[in-house]
Amino acid sequence: MGKMGRIGILLLVFGLGFPGGPGSSRAADVASRTFDAPVDRVWLVTESGLKSLGWEIDKFDRAVGWILTDSRGVEFKDYAVYGKGLRHKLRLAMKAVGEGRTMVSVERELYTEERFLWMAERKPVVATEQTVETGVLDAIQMGL
Repeated sequence: MGKMGRIGILLLVFGLGFPGGPGSSRAADVASRTFDAPVDRVWLVTESGLKSLGWEIDKFDRAVGWILTDSRGVEFKDYAVYGKGLRHKLRLAMKAVGEGRTMVSVERELYTEERFLWMAERKPVVATEQTVETGVLDAIQMGL
């Protein structure tokens, strides 16, 4: 393998091939907002806001500051043993950014899913807008 081939592989491995690496636009797609409230208050309002918007919380780690919601159908047809369509779920991260201030970021994973019984095939879809993410941030703002 030539020198250029080895350099290409190294570039792929060290950054361009990893989500969130320099070749990824994923970090630019994350909606975030800073609130004038402590982390504990923002956490409680965020849980309440997600529930009021119809999102169920799947997993969370309050010590680290992240919440993962259950997936919801956008345009999804569910026929008990078979399902197909567009789904999404949210990942929220919170961190203190000074005295009494908290930054919240909301990342939406959008994907097509075809499911038969318990086996599902998912393919990522690039979201063209951030209305869901900004809607969650707006709900948090209104609750504070």
